[in-house]
Amino acid sequence: MSTSLVIIPTYDEAENVRPIVARTLAATDDSVHVLVVDDNSPDGTGDIADEIARETDRVHVMHRTVKDGLGGAYLAGFAWGLEHGYDKLVEMDADGSHHPEYLPWMLELADSNDLVLGSRWIKGGEVENWPWYRELLSRGGNLYTRMALGIAVRDATGGFRVFTSTAFERIDLAGVASKGYCFQVDLCWRALEAGLRVVETPITFTEREFGVSKMSGNIVRESLTLVTKWGIDRRLREVRSVVKNHRRLPSVRKNAHAVADQSA
Repeated sequence: MSTSLVIIPTYDEAENVRPIVARTLAATDDSVHVLVVDDNSPDGTGDIADEIARETDRVHVMHRTVKDGLGGAYLAGFAWGLEHGYDKLVEMDADGSHHPEYLPWMLELADSNDLVLGSRWIKGGEVENWPWYRELLSRGGNLYTRMALGIAVRDATGGFRVFTSTAFERIDLAGVASKGYCFQVDLCWRALEAGLRVVETPITFTEREFGVSKMSGNIVRESLTLVTKWGIDRRLREVRSVVKNHRRLPSVRKNAHAVADQSA
């Protein structure tokens, strides 16, 4: 039987961790487990996660002593999941913005795709409780990403996604340098360059009810800088390939597509 691990990074999510884990377990069957990756939260999130893990063998907790960004937490979670033999690895936020009720459909899509993206910006996707400037920033950032990298993915910055374990055999995780939210673009870009099959499915994203968003100006600047660098590097490699080998690089667009949600 295929097994899946939902990785939930936490830092000061004491009000959110128990509800999101409960919803995740309720929305899925026993083949789906949860790994809470806590970055030494001062508000006691890690202790709450330990309490939950004592109540069910479907929940595991990783305690990290340093806080080195979202990317670092996910990379640690991926390594743990691969070591323990899970077939599918899920990224999901702790704050309730990602609805666990989409998981059965997303996991089903992962049976025939390497990477499944929960997308806010394809037909059927939407956001709830966001101010206009947050939506403008996200839509604008994704538009710039598509133009800079030449990709077709509409929501490369989203953080609700499913990887197959075999996908990581072709993605160079050791080379991932981005730590903030650009980590999401980084992994999506690596998957497309590796020729993996990527699918977007619409989700509703709901702004957190409790706690404080981790988004900052530094995160936006990191994303713009790295995406620009990757785009320039891709174009230089394209030119070298045409000049030296008389052929273009493999397309980063053809393996990405979108599907409707399960109820459509």
